[in-house]
Amino acid sequence: MQNRLKYMLLGLSLLLGAGEIWHRLAMLATPEIQPAGLVAFAGLWLLCAISLAGFALIRSGWLRWPLAALLAAGSLLVDGYQWAVGDFMDYESFVTMVESAGDIGSAMAQQGGALLLAGGKALLLLLAVGLKPSEGGGLWARGARWAALPILLGLSVLLFFRGGEGGSGLPSSHSGTSLALLHVYDRATSESGPRQQVALKPAATPRRSDIVLIIDESIAGAYLDINSASGVYSGLGADGAAGRPPIHNFGLATSVTHCSVGSNVVLRFGGTRDNYRQTVRTGPSIWAYAHSAGLGTVYLDAQRTGGRYQNRMDGAERAQIDHWHQFTDVPVVNRDHAVADRLATYLADGKPQLVLVNKVGGHFPVSDKFPLSHARYQPMLKRGRFADVTDMATRDGMDGRAANWRLYRNSYRNTLVWSVGGFFDRLFDRAGPAIGDATILYTADHGQSFHERGGGGEATHCTPAPQIEEGVVPLVVIGGESDGDGEKAARWTRAAAAGRDRLSHYRLFPTMLGLMGYAPRDIAPLYGPDLFSVTPDPFSFNTRFNARLGSEPQWLRVPLAEIAQPPLSDYRTPATSGTK
Repeated sequence: MQNRLKYMLLGLSLLLGAGEIWHRLAMLATPEIQPAGLVAFAGLWLLCAISLAGFALIRSGWLRWPLAALLAAGSLLVDGYQWAVGDFMDYESFVTMVESAGDIGSAMAQQGGALLLAGGKALLLLLAVGLKPSEGGGLWARGARWAALPILLGLSVLLFFRGGEGGSGLPSSHSGTSLALLHVYDRATSESGPRQQVALKPAATPRRSDIVLIIDESIAGAYLDINSASGVYSGLGADGAAGRPPIHNFGLATSVTHCSVGSNVVLRFGGTRDNYRQTVRTGPSIWAYAHSAGLGTVYLDAQRTGGRYQNRMDGAERAQIDHWHQFTDVPVVNRDHAVADRLATYLADGKPQLVLVNKVGGHFPVSDKFPLSHARYQPMLKRGRFADVTDMATRDGMDGRAANWRLYRNSYRNTLVWSVGGFFDRLFDRAGPAIGDATILYTADHGQSFHERGGGGEATHCTPAPQIEEGVVPLVVIGGESDGDGEKAARWTRAAAAGRDRLSHYRLFPTMLGLMGYAPRDIAPLYGPDLFSVTPDPFSFNTRFNARLGSEPQWLRVPLAEIAQPPLSDYRTPATSGTK
């Protein structure tokens, strides 16, 4: 009787994964896949089910309950992700989620329904495995018990040799636990060591003005007016107007990767496409280089509150930052403007500093990231549900239909009007002439795809098979007079003309080092060419940033002519086609 209850609970938990099984079978049932692929998946799924039953039939409670908790945690991990995001979890996704663990509160606030369902399924699994089995069971029970752990470990080995991929559609208890085991192995065996000290020598004459890196969030470069005739107002299109500093538009650039963590960590620690994995683990930070060059360090974080770290920042890195600001008491919709005010204060204080900014920007949900006064693009998403949310996994009620993507794109445009155009208007107004000698580098961590070409789906970025738009960002340099040197300002103008729509994030770290006074001949061997270099850039982004377990990074080249243009039909009708 007890075993019947256990089997019923096991069967129910497996049945709740039917959607993922169907999705996996649909992926396999294509002309390019041989029937052997379907047979292999079915066989592997059956082995995982047998293993699950074997764990449930273990007699020793002291062993069975911890295993039940481990399998239930794996189930919660995978199902919570997949049901919230609408896509399978692979090792890349697993590592990204682990690195974002500090945002679990935001995830619960936004995806509480999906996580509760995943929790309910995990509870079923916990009881199914943990409850005491009946006596006996015969040969089947003995065989299942002996096979349970070897099957789980065998799946882990299989995923290892496939670079963390291949668990899609399998019981989430086993795919999640296998990914966790791989992560433990990965952390234990990855090359690491003490972070290096700065070895380069800066110029004898210290810099006298600020260097600012503004990393916006989820900004699709093609949606701004500086890169598209029908783009959204950015505040960056009027070079020198109304006393504004020179604005050097490098156009569209490719990001490090199409997820926030990878791009941010490379922007802070540098590295080339060939050496970034080692550099971000053991290389000096941008803060360390700034201190060695005689600059103070400032971090303005509009995304997190309560002292929480993000994007792989830790206590050791935090100790290198002189002034560290978050905006806990500021409503999300106003945080970027609060950043503009604080940044203007630092620009005017007369102290040479490196300032790094993480803006709120345009990460989903976008329905409430702008005031109604800036709702220029209609129709748009319903408002009022996510006013206190900065980011994390939610799609504003998206169901993947073309009609909803139209609403989403218009809400996104309104967000850009406020968080990009409004931000720079406010910064220029508050800072005034103080910007003149400073050099401000502006980009975003990654781009976004809004299904401009049609097709279903709900994802905008950080997808397993990304669209090219996910890695396309703006790149702008503001000011750049470098302590009043007019020739250096002209040099920026020439560099922007030569590098427009051709460069990448990898140019920014060496550029900042050069601005600090380090010699280009010393920088290039470690960090590659800067924004002034004529060396061609691959114009690609990394779709497998967490390349581990024997796998290698994967680079997706971006053909400039193939970048999707924002549809004018989102907010124009034939009767108003001549107006914006």
